[in-house]
Amino acid sequence: MITGELKSKIDRVWDAFWSGGISNPLEVIEQITYLLFIKRLDEIESRELKKAERFPNAKVTLRFGPDEQELRWSKFKDRDPETMFKIVAHRVFPYLQTLGGDGSTYSHHMRDARFTIPGPALLDRVVNMLDQIPMEDRDTKGDLYEYMLGKIATAGHNGQFRTSRHIIRLMVEMTAPQPKDEICDPACGTAGFLVEASDYVRRTHEEALLDAEQRAHFHESMFHGFDFDGVMLRIGSMNMLLHGVENPDIRYRDSLAESVSGESEKYTLILANPPFAGSLDYESTSRDLQRIVKTKKTELLFLALFLRLLKPGGRAAVIVPEGVLFGSSKAHRELRRMLVEDQKLDGVVKLPSGTFKPYSGVSTAILLFTKTDSGGTDNVWFYEVSADGWSLDDKRTPLLPDEKLTAAPKVALTEDEHTKNNLPDVLARWSRRNDDELQRARTEQSFCVSKAEIAEQGHDLSFSRYKQTVHEEVDHRSPLDIISDLERLESEIRQGMSDLKGMLG
Repeated sequence: MITGELKSKIDRVWDAFWSGGISNPLEVIEQITYLLFIKRLDEIESRELKKAERFPNAKVTLRFGPDEQELRWSKFKDRDPETMFKIVAHRVFPYLQTLGGDGSTYSHHMRDARFTIPGPALLDRVVNMLDQIPMEDRDTKGDLYEYMLGKIATAGHNGQFRTSRHIIRLMVEMTAPQPKDEICDPACGTAGFLVEASDYVRRTHEEALLDAEQRAHFHESMFHGFDFDGVMLRIGSMNMLLHGVENPDIRYRDSLAESVSGESEKYTLILANPPFAGSLDYESTSRDLQRIVKTKKTELLFLALFLRLLKPGGRAAVIVPEGVLFGSSKAHRELRRMLVEDQKLDGVVKLPSGTFKPYSGVSTAILLFTKTDSGGTDNVWFYEVSADGWSLDDKRTPLLPDEKLTAAPKVALTEDEHTKNNLPDVLARWSRRNDDELQRARTEQSFCVSKAEIAEQGHDLSFSRYKQTVHEEVDHRSPLDIISDLERLESEIRQGMSDLKGMLG
């Protein structure tokens, strides 16, 4: 976790960008990303030079020639602001655009790098700030980047927005990525799901990464992310690099428009919160997906995509708008039928409507399923999250200390704290969905519903369809007692009228 002092420095640099005329948070992140990449190149160069000194016959890859030494971070960072600005603007960035031949995703995405920092003073401040960060510490540099990404407070122009880290962590914990998994996010954005999955594997399968073959899989072929926004591809690639994944497969792809034949049944785990922008024209939609479901709705097309990309036995945790759970169109009903009857639908987690504020107030849910192509659904586990640890207004302020805002806190939450953060309870009950959760009453926050009952309800997957309301017990009196009371009341009224007449007469 980064310190308050470092956060303050980042905040000051962020303010400097704004006062310098760069008000788009994505552009700020992009410019910082370029500088981090330049710093990374210098670190690699220094490591290769040391390797060459120690092992004269070793094969080394040097990126900077004799006439390019001043392009290295370690050389220009101590120059005066004016000179540094000229070097970075007119030599370093043109150099970045020539990279890409090494096959790494970072070099490939940096080819379109544009330098937009407006002046020497701002560049000097940013370089000094980044130079003080202990970049050899994976946790520190990863948390630094996550903190900066947290400043993206408005939706992107393609309906993109950043999924909160605590929701991502819940979904990763529920799916428990394994060292041999092939993990994909077909709308990866800043690569938050892939980053969290990589951290989970490091944390829970540390011994597996000691094996050379497994380590190569982790760095080269375990993580796959698609996006059609160049800025997102650069940011996502850098996010993975700063979290210690050397060369993930982060690449350009319009997931709904292109044929998925080359990717079909390739992945064992899909984690995603794709942008749901409404409808697409049939002409711009992949024919592969239209064969699964005939629709223009992007949320349904993405579900069809997930089913195509998964290997049999592969699993998914994906966020969908709540309308997917109960929509009455033929496409809605057919996709739900497929999940329940043809695949194995494991769970539905209803999220509060404020989960994605300030980006969106739409109600959403997490669908968890396993691709089988042969059915397998017996019972579907439902959970209604009423609180996720943050206020559900546009401010989204934390309601608990940082260590208790996660889905897996080290210390158990009290009953009062549970009312502010349900996520640890979600994770705990998910692990018991085939055990005592099967006996939970429909009046509880979580329960299971049989496949047969779901089929009877037209495969409706909304929580409210199966939730039962708790009715207070009321003592019912017999009709004779009620009649007797009414007769006594009538008698008292008559007596009162009689007394009133006597007084007036």
